[in-house]
Amino acid sequence: MTQPNNDNDLRPLLDDLGSEFGQRRSADEAAPEMGEAQPIPQQQTYRLQLPFGQARVFWVLLALNIGIFVIPTVLQILGVRISGIPVNDFLLLLGQKDNQAIRNGEYYRFLTSMFLHAGLFHIGFNAWALYALGPQTERIYGTGRFLAVYFLAGLAGGVASYMFSPTPAVGASGAIFGLVGALAAFFYTARRVLGEVSRQQLGSLITVIMINMFIGFSSGGRIDNNAHIGGLIGGALVGWLLAPRLDIDQRLFPPQITRRTLPGGWAGALAVLALLVFLILTIQPPIQ
Repeated sequence: MTQPNNDNDLRPLLDDLGSEFGQRRSADEAAPEMGEAQPIPQQQTYRLQLPFGQARVFWVLLALNIGIFVIPTVLQILGVRISGIPVNDFLLLLGQKDNQAIRNGEYYRFLTSMFLHAGLFHIGFNAWALYALGPQTERIYGTGRFLAVYFLAGLAGGVASYMFSPTPAVGASGAIFGLVGALAAFFYTARRVLGEVSRQQLGSLITVIMINMFIGFSSGGRIDNNAHIGGLIGGALVGWLLAPRLDIDQRLFPPQITRRTLPGGWAGALAVLALLVFLILTIQPPIQ
């Protein structure tokens, strides 16, 4: 696993793109006379630079998820009670997704439940997944768009769980599945520029999705598949709206990759948010 501030995870993209436009004669080499023996020209490699940024805010999300898990865990070990509430009910107190509470107006639970986890394995898996997917997603999308994808996908996962599952739920899985969907959306939109790299990345992401879906549906109801599917769809949709569109400017030498945004992308993301709010306010959820 590479460190999040290292560019090694993007190296295959750089290598493939560099090789496509990579070699030409040295600029100061004189052209040979006709009929004259032509020496083997010195080759010079030009590397295409991908216009990606740095990953910083994902560290904050990772720290929040881990820190918020540690607090109730330590209190549980100490046997602490708050206002007479047993430790086992701390998740409800701290803001887990609870359909009846949300129906009573506690809409903040869609946000707070994204930062709560039910056990060590749960937080461990989600923290590892965020560490693996977060840096690449933030570099590609930029910090603002990365946060929009993360929270809208998490909200979409929470809404799907609210609509179809009466069981209380916690976890960042919806948001993390949204990152998978957003990466898939980016590599799909960039397939003309990235070529085989995009196809390989899409294949890997589809495999990850299928494995996790299989695990979820084989869990006997212990995993909230509704949140996973909702987060995946939400992340793919918002990711497609906000994904940078790559192109190669052939007018420059060496050619350079340029990026642009989809006109109306942010407006589309706000429309997704409005749709989710509408569903929250109008759906009558199943109650446990």
